[in-house]
Amino acid sequence: MELSKYKACICEGSAESAIIDILVDNNLLLFPRDEMLDEKVIRCRGAKNFEERYLRKGFNGKISVIRILDSRKENFKLSKAYEHKVDVINIVTAPEIEMLIIINEGKYENYKSSGKKPSEYCKTTLHFHNVKTYDFVKSYFSDCESLLSAIREYRRLSNIPRGEYTLLDLLK
Repeated sequence: MELSKYKACICEGSAESAIIDILVDNNLLLFPRDEMLDEKVIRCRGAKNFEERYLRKGFNGKISVIRILDSRKENFKLSKAYEHKVDVINIVTAPEIEMLIIINEGKYENYKSSGKKPSEYCKTTLHFHNVKTYDFVKSYFSDCESLLSAIREYRRLSNIPRGEYTLLDLLK
């Protein structure tokens, strides 16, 4: 994966934002915070909104838009004026980012037989009611080694389609 000088790291939810913040603050990503637009995670899902807020500033060079999301089908269609200036890289966390917590808890097999969505499993079975909040995830993975281990194990257990990126691909 080749990244441009400028990076826009767009996260779908609070949990994803917390995970990226943990990784960047511990110098574990391929890029430092000062290479990120506004030096922070961006919470903006639509391409049009992103264009209006960030691309009209006029950058010298390309921008890598790194999207952390759980859907493989969500489009990010930029207008013709900007599509040549932006590389969109999707980091897929399907079925949901909460899989990292399930894996970290050693409950992957139990989860698989539960028939529940990962976030629902975390709430009902693991009793983590705030599992989708920034503060919970930031606190839960305060030991970044457990996060790294969960990311590696998620990659090992998942059936990742060819050409698709995961969080592991963003790590140094």
